[in-house]
Amino acid sequence: MTVFTPPLREMRFVLRHLAGVERLAELPGLGHATVDLIDAALDEAGRFAAEALAPLNAVGDRHGAVLENGMVRTAPGFAEAFRKFREGGWMGVVFPEAYGGQDLPWTLNTALADLWNAANMTFQICPLLTQGAVEAILHHGSEAQKRLYATRLVEGRWTAAMGLTEPQAGTDLGAVRTRAEPRDGHYRLFGQKIFITFGDHDMAENIVHLVLARLPDAPAGAKGLSLFIVPKYLPEPDGRLGPRNDWRVLKLEHKIGIHASPTCALSYGDDAGAVGFLLGEPNRGLACIFTMINNARLAVGHEGLGLAERAFQAALAWARTRIQGRIDGRPAPIASYPDVRRMLLRMRAQIAAMRALCYWTASFVDRAARAADPAERRRAADRVALLTPVVKAWCTDLAQEVTHAAVQVHGGMGYVEETGVAQYWRDARILPIYEGTNGVQAMDLVGRKLAMADGRLPWDLVAELRGDLESVPGELRLSLREALERLEEATRYVQGAGEEAKGAAAAAYLRLLGHTLGGFLLARGARAAAGAEGGAAWPGLARFWCAHLLPETQGLLSSVLAGAEGLEPALLEG
Repeated sequence: MTVFTPPLREMRFVLRHLAGVERLAELPGLGHATVDLIDAALDEAGRFAAEALAPLNAVGDRHGAVLENGMVRTAPGFAEAFRKFREGGWMGVVFPEAYGGQDLPWTLNTALADLWNAANMTFQICPLLTQGAVEAILHHGSEAQKRLYATRLVEGRWTAAMGLTEPQAGTDLGAVRTRAEPRDGHYRLFGQKIFITFGDHDMAENIVHLVLARLPDAPAGAKGLSLFIVPKYLPEPDGRLGPRNDWRVLKLEHKIGIHASPTCALSYGDDAGAVGFLLGEPNRGLACIFTMINNARLAVGHEGLGLAERAFQAALAWARTRIQGRIDGRPAPIASYPDVRRMLLRMRAQIAAMRALCYWTASFVDRAARAADPAERRRAADRVALLTPVVKAWCTDLAQEVTHAAVQVHGGMGYVEETGVAQYWRDARILPIYEGTNGVQAMDLVGRKLAMADGRLPWDLVAELRGDLESVPGELRLSLREALERLEEATRYVQGAGEEAKGAAAAAYLRLLGHTLGGFLLARGARAAAGAEGGAAWPGLARFWCAHLLPETQGLLSSVLAGAEGLEPALLEG
């Protein structure tokens, strides 16, 4: 097992030189978010991640969560770590002070998630879901719901889960059958949900489910869904816990990875019905839950970043100490060999590009929420909409590559559990599936986001990147210009394509966009690197990206332009 070292120098470099964290303090309500405060928060978070969370990562993998007498027990040490997490105020970093939060930027919270995920992704899944639920309640809840639920979720006394998926309703939420019957000023829910992450556990005193269900007179399909707050224990108006609600855990799923994260199959309403409280308007449940889902999609991209960082650290440490063969007559570590260096440098460049994209996107989240100028808020919100599927899908696809390469660098020792690197590979596999598969993200990008604002969003981004070309280091310019031209050609094709061709091109288009953006962000880092703390490697990483990853955009363009060619259904027969 390797020791996790928080990559604070790299994180600070990206925050300052790519996400512009110093300028975020100029936004209304963020004047207290000074660089000194952010640095202090990162120092403290790094210590907590390394000392409290990282040692539990392998423990959680070995022990997992278990269901005992109807109660879910988390792995040893998790409940105590969550208590310390709550006492540290980490759950409420971004939320309004009026509800117990600290009113700090989402950009800082993204950096914190980078640390939590690298140290122990299965632990971070619970805060991730809770923060998404707070967002949904603050955007759509009544003031009484905000005071009762959001304040306790922000504090970390309670946690939250999403109750969406059913055996017959995965991505197609319009097929949800759970029903909600109005009774005595609230609702009684009846139905089953599956794959409910942290649907039950022993780390908090109450667990709040946000559950999609149908009212008796609801229209069919997705337009007939409403969202309900369904707590484990029914609270009094002052927050004291009352009786146990009528839902129970049927089983925990046995999964490839994330063993410490309890994935529950749940039954609502085996007796009188699970008491639920309507969140938002009737039959507007999808609009409410997508506030949480969009938050979670960005957060799952951050999970990919964190896991990739942890896997890279393990691979680099192994490669520096594993002696195999001889060079110039002397025993040599495998890091001496060009192919191993290639794998390690590819991993590091991918992580730098992922971190840049995640933090940069988070800065637009803050601007969309807080900028004084409504037009700036709109532009920032549009940029978040365009980049969300890229953060989610591209970063989690790269996490597959990085964790796979980490096992490969370890050789045969990577294939056994003794070194621990296989856990990162197994844990990462859920990420392209979570919160809408990466195919769904690609379809969202080409089907919805490229059509928003009369198709303007990708061209605004292209114009910004084209403006970078004259200021990036000269040796990068040609490769970046060629990649940008490929992105332009692919965008024109996809925006004019029919539905079949658009769908066939979606995954390649998203990867082409991600690779191009990654190159430009690395180039920005290379431009800022001179004399900057944490920037020494960026010029070399940018050159590596242009030499080894941007050439892939040529093949991706060819795949996009092929459209649905060769996708004959008959080829799947016989």
